[in-house]
Amino acid sequence: MPLTSPPLAGVALLALLAAGLDGCAAPGAGQDAAAPAPVGDGAILPGNGQQTADLEGVPIQVLTFRPPGCTVSGLLLVFHGVERNAAGYRDDAAPLAQRYCMVVAAPLFDAARFPSWRYQRGGIVHDGAMQPAREWTVNAVPRLVAWARGKEERSDLPYTLIGHSAGAQFLSRVAAFSTNQAARTVLANPSTWVRPSLDVPAPYGFSGAYAPAEGEAALRAYLAENIIVLLGREDNGAHNLATSKEAEEQGGTRYERGQNVFQEAEQTARQHGWAFNWHLAVVPGVGHNARRMFTSDQAFAAVRP
Repeated sequence: MPLTSPPLAGVALLALLAAGLDGCAAPGAGQDAAAPAPVGDGAILPGNGQQTADLEGVPIQVLTFRPPGCTVSGLLLVFHGVERNAAGYRDDAAPLAQRYCMVVAAPLFDAARFPSWRYQRGGIVHDGAMQPAREWTVNAVPRLVAWARGKEERSDLPYTLIGHSAGAQFLSRVAAFSTNQAARTVLANPSTWVRPSLDVPAPYGFSGAYAPAEGEAALRAYLAENIIVLLGREDNGAHNLATSKEAEEQGGTRYERGQNVFQEAEQTARQHGWAFNWHLAVVPGVGHNARRMFTSDQAFAAVRP
């Protein structure tokens, strides 16, 4: 995955692109950041930490949390929003990790190397051109899982993926376009989705990403994954809401888009007689806020091993 930093002259522009309308920021997430965590590249120690994962030559900063005094049941990989506040998201997910004794790994996808097309939209398409599959950013996730499992010295340790806003947009592409073997994938309040369609162009559908026979197999696998569609009932605002034609075809708000894509996925599976393992959970009284979504009863139910 040869994802390298762009020339310095382009960094400011790429940062602006990453904060554009596809961003879906998470206001209020991670505002009470803890004191600086220890930095190291050894074992993931109890409490907060920070390490650098070498993902086949691509260094990624990873914010970690390990609950003390319990036997680890799995990994919880947490994906940040457009503000790139991985530490805040790590902290927001800590209550989930503490309840189920899971090790948190929250990678930081910086705006310079990972503008919106590479992060939110998975690196699948850039300026209308399909990118080589080996360079898709979604490939970083299985490599990150392997890195975290190596830290725990448990090659079969189960893992859960959870993302909010821009992070959920990314995980929608991970679920559709990578080898995703997560026990569950929790998608909270994304601004855009991968629709379960062979006619909608990637990265908003499957068209163009695969040969016809491969595309149908990928779509069938996508619908069979254990995906939890986690929606804030009050997530009806327009702040950082994606407004591209493809996004608006999914609905007028994040809440509406999540409902629509879930229903489309359910209908597609039923029409083909395929397995359907998606689940819909609505969090009442919550809008576009990562912390409140992650600490909801619905999130605890979604992540429970």
